Amino acid sequence: MFKLKENQTNTKTELLAGITTFFTMVYIVIVNPVILADAGVPFEQVFSATIIASLVGTLWMALFANYPIAIAPGMGLNAYFAYSVVGGHGINYQTAFAAVFIAGIIFVLLSLTPFREKLIEAIPDNLKHGITAGIGLFIAFIGLRQTKIITAHPSNLVGLGDLHSPEALLAIVGLAVTLILMVLRVNGALFFGMIITAVIAFFTHQLSFDKGIMAFPSLPEGLMITNPITAVTDVIHHSLYAVVFSFILVTIFDTTGTMIGVANQAGLMKDGKLPRARQALLSDSLATAVGALFGTSPTTAFIESTSGVAAGGRTGLTSLTVAVLFLVSAFFGPLVSAVSGIAAITSPALIIVGSLMMGSIAKIRWDEIDEAFPAFITVLSMPLTSSIATGIALGFISFPLLKLVKGKWRDVHPLLYVFAVLFFIQLAFLQH
Repeated sequence: MFKLKENQTNTKTELLAGITTFFTMVYIVIVNPVILADAGVPFEQVFSATIIASLVGTLWMALFANYPIAIAPGMGLNAYFAYSVVGGHGINYQTAFAAVFIAGIIFVLLSLTPFREKLIEAIPDNLKHGITAGIGLFIAFIGLRQTKIITAHPSNLVGLGDLHSPEALLAIVGLAVTLILMVLRVNGALFFGMIITAVIAFFTHQLSFDKGIMAFPSLPEGLMITNPITAVTDVIHHSLYAVVFSFILVTIFDTTGTMIGVANQAGLMKDGKLPRARQALLSDSLATAVGALFGTSPTTAFIESTSGVAAGGRTGLTSLTVAVLFLVSAFFGPLVSAVSGIAAITSPALIIVGSLMMGSIAKIRWDEIDEAFPAFITVLSMPLTSSIATGIALGFISFPLLKLVKGKWRDVHPLLYVFAVLFFIQLAFLQH
């Protein structure tokens, strides 16, 4: 079924690769509920929904696309959901999930057409790199803020917090431990860093397991969306068009870029193209729609899949292993709940993931102002406005404008002009 011989691999290698990928990315079942809790979503709801969405996407990738790529709710997209959509638009999380669901359905339709690939081609590379780096900076800022290493300041807006507080000290130790593991190239460094930090927290009486360690998974609020028609009317009533568009846009870049990167590393690209691309692209769009039904932010292909590829994973058997392990993790809700309740345990992962995403900044052409400034304003405005969508909007508006002034208007894809006008209307007339 998985064509192991054809891909020059075997069952043992694929299983080990799956275990490696899982431990590298399982931090998401802890961090995702922490971030969505800031939007008011109950922990058990997000925990179960994260696992259901990861299962759906990763199983589809395994069984229909036969790639060693795992799918789960994306970092950055969860922050956008919690801080920009729910926090910035003054809506409740049920309405925000309606926007995610609509984005997921549109996403599925786009994945069935060539439009998704065309959209990727339309966006300039510098803006793609700027979006990735900006999200990284925003995530790292959230991690520093949650641990009170960075706090509010009356005159400078932000300042250095009390580094002697138990919470800040634990976060700094956790960050140091995780960074050491990463420097030593330990597979699953983010996850094991959390475990070590949790052990330290337990012995310093900052962490306790009052509710035990294992329990049957539950969805305390049931399905978030029971009627698709209501979801559509919610989006229209609250004018969440820009939100839906931003979810689609960020997920398209994130997933497609990650899939191509992982497939390249595994040597699975054929003549610069991704075989079975449509089946692969459907995995995250279906998982996004299903995840919204149960209560989680959009899903994406995880770059951590590269750790499994490095361990020899070449087929869908790797991702099938990841899916099975996600199912097992569903029974450890109380353990995850206790750990995720301590920001200092989870925040080092946010800071480090942010630093990894900032790597994209090196690929921006800084020597050309018409290329550099749109990327710069995208990176800068995401953490400063606490809005990924605003960063994308400012980048998309400034890029074609500068190209027009420079007389290079033919270098801009027609779709980009459409996006620029839509974002301008959204910022000028629809901003709350």
